[in-house]
Amino acid sequence: MNLLPYLAAAQTYRDAAKAALTARLAERAIDAEQRAAHGFAWVATTVAALEAVAGWLDSNAGGIALDRQVATLIFAESIGQLTGGLPMGQNEIFRPADLGLSAAAAVLATAADTLLSADLAVVRAAVAAALADGQTPSESLHDAELDAIREQYRRFTDSEILPHAHKWHLANDLIPDATVAAMAALGTFGVCIPEEYGGLGLSKLVMCLVTEELSRGWIGAGSLGTRSEIAGELITTGGTDAQKAYWLPRIASGEVLPTAVFTEPDTGSDLGSLQTRARLGDSGWVIDGAKTWITHASRSDMMTMLVRTLPDAKGYAGLSMLLVPKPRGTAADPFPADGMTGSEIEVLGYRGMREYALQFDAMSAPADALLGGEEGQGFKQLMRTFEGARIQTAARAVGVAKRALDLGREYAVNRKQFGKAIIGFPRVADKLAMSLADFVMTRELTYAAARAKDSGKRCDIEAGMAKLLAARAAWSNADAALQIHGGNGYALEYEISRVLCDARILNIFEGAAEIQAQVIARGLAGGRN
Repeated sequence: MNLLPYLAAAQTYRDAAKAALTARLAERAIDAEQRAAHGFAWVATTVAALEAVAGWLDSNAGGIALDRQVATLIFAESIGQLTGGLPMGQNEIFRPADLGLSAAAAVLATAADTLLSADLAVVRAAVAAALADGQTPSESLHDAELDAIREQYRRFTDSEILPHAHKWHLANDLIPDATVAAMAALGTFGVCIPEEYGGLGLSKLVMCLVTEELSRGWIGAGSLGTRSEIAGELITTGGTDAQKAYWLPRIASGEVLPTAVFTEPDTGSDLGSLQTRARLGDSGWVIDGAKTWITHASRSDMMTMLVRTLPDAKGYAGLSMLLVPKPRGTAADPFPADGMTGSEIEVLGYRGMREYALQFDAMSAPADALLGGEEGQGFKQLMRTFEGARIQTAARAVGVAKRALDLGREYAVNRKQFGKAIIGFPRVADKLAMSLADFVMTRELTYAAARAKDSGKRCDIEAGMAKLLAARAAWSNADAALQIHGGNGYALEYEISRVLCDARILNIFEGAAEIQAQVIARGLAGGRN
């Protein structure tokens, strides 16, 4: 089936949605039209994913039979949602009428009538049968180095992460130091750090491959590199020569494990309201305030800390970024630094690094801790890392979605009921087929965002789209896989119980789904507060 005409029709529908939203935003603030704006963001994201899937097929010369079947499911379901109802959340469905698009949706439905009226039950059954047989869609990036890196991290994950992850999760253990050292030896913490500073100097696409495979084993393993990615990019793009020379080689080698210290108890996504203060004294910076939801805060050696150093400047203008060294904590003494205390936040999932609320009471930092040596640049410096961080978060979600799919498939093949494997029942097979479709769709959109970042262009919209879709796919796949497990899925001994908890956080951190939708809508259609 030639899918390109359907893609063109979906693009036309997206353009109609953009025009409709732009017209509304000329009259009303974007927050007053939030449902319409965010619905458009989901429309645009869905069409971008179809474009990425079409590109994937084209790069594989049309693909194998399984590729074409999966792509057919992706296009049929996506266009069905565009014309009927697009889920923005579990109980929030964006419908064409919400943006006055009923006529445009009818045109799209007519253009895609052959696809929408096809017997997709046959396609889903064929995809599920291929999964049961151990087949997978094409994944080669047609680059020997990229494929080799994926394979290297896949082997590492299979041998060093997967056999232990669930035990670590249940015990709320930190990722063992030996595992961290093994990850460092592979170059995990210096993937994108320039070679001149001891890193690998590789692309964001490589970062996605590394993150995806590690997160397939355990989101904690895939997320351990996030803090190094953020700190590395902050220092590479905004640091002084001395800061680059000192910190980057240590981060790349794994000698220094950074943590990102941005969020405060009453601010959430409103970074402009941050209140933690730092003032420059005779012997360095003095920090007072509180931070929360700080990942890996105890077993870290340096904090990238967003603070207010210009108290008279309003909003973002008063914020600066500090590189604050700290002694690594231990189980007996998690926060040995003077002027710094912390308490653990118990969480459902996303373990292996632990979450903390931190308090600072005249904690000191060196006089040269100011990133770039210039005050008032902290928010701008942080903004430059959002694209990479959100693409990496999308890659984490891709890995989680893949593990959920694998667990669901394995259970469905091995579990026997009523005399046969439960994968033989259509409602189970359908869940697996659509989980595979969601995985491929979000994987290709994430890779497309990474390529956009690697091209050097601004890609906050592409990054937001990748994270938005990937987080939904991770949760949907985990939920479907747990349902396939039935009652066993609710038992802590089964790995899928962990994967479900891990998947849920992906829609919240690094910018919640609502924030991503706002970024996308504003970036594509404009609008005022």
